[in-house]
Amino acid sequence: MRLRRLTTTLLACGVAAGCSGAPPAGPATAPTAPAATPAPPASAQPSPSVTRIGNATAAPAWLGKRVLPVGSNGFAAAQATPPELRNRSIITTDYLPPPADGRFHSTIESVPPSVLARSSWTSACPVKSADLRYVTVGFRGFDGLAHTGEMLVHKSAAEGLVKVFGRLFAEGYPIEGMRVTGAAGLTAPPTGDDNMTDAYACRPVRDSKVWSQHSYGLAVDVNPFQNPYHKGEIVLPELATSYLDRGTVRPGMILPDGPVVKAFAAIGWKWGGDYHSLKDYMHFSANGG
Repeated sequence: MRLRRLTTTLLACGVAAGCSGAPPAGPATAPTAPAATPAPPASAQPSPSVTRIGNATAAPAWLGKRVLPVGSNGFAAAQATPPELRNRSIITTDYLPPPADGRFHSTIESVPPSVLARSSWTSACPVKSADLRYVTVGFRGFDGLAHTGEMLVHKSAAEGLVKVFGRLFAEGYPIEGMRVTGAAGLTAPPTGDDNMTDAYACRPVRDSKVWSQHSYGLAVDVNPFQNPYHKGEIVLPELATSYLDRGTVRPGMILPDGPVVKAFAAIGWKWGGDYHSLKDYMHFSANGG
């Protein structure tokens, strides 16, 4: 499971304006002005309209801005999920051009230097950059639209993962965003808001010195907020506690017999939701680790 804090807020607001001009020429004595009408209290004024596309809405204005205090265990304490995120369905922000025809497309290529530079890879990581591939795939947002996502993955996994996301696109499974994790994202202050589907992250396993499968490009996390990591009192993302209730099914959740588990199983990858000592509902990996 990776922890990254890339969030984007979309705000919609209304603006009211008034104007006045010079009075026309008239008698020396000006007419009596009508009494001013007091402005209605703020609570009575209409609220700004909410940006909506299909069943998805813009992110709340505070998303990604509320830094959570970190405890002695190095993690921020899990908190109750805010009402706005209990059925999280946020409009996707496009970092790459969406497909013009609305259909699934994919590419596999060697990692461009500009992409490698904004990733978490360094020469100290356990995989050579030449063994990674830059993959783009189509995905369906919670807004119902087609978008383009990007990942760094191991060269041995690239074709299989294209098949996985092609299948999820065809199934209509919604994904909020998909972008390469940067080094800064691995150490950013926790906000509890992360929801980027991603693969490569050069870091060890939680509470361990062993390299994570993410650091080899052999693991993928899908919709982390709807599918949190849970071990004891630790929940990641920290505000995703309402999604520990796996019986209350909401869009984007990964279910044992659902399309995501089946798509990854078709290429031989294992699901973190099947772990016994902890649950990592977002996580899939080639070796089950």
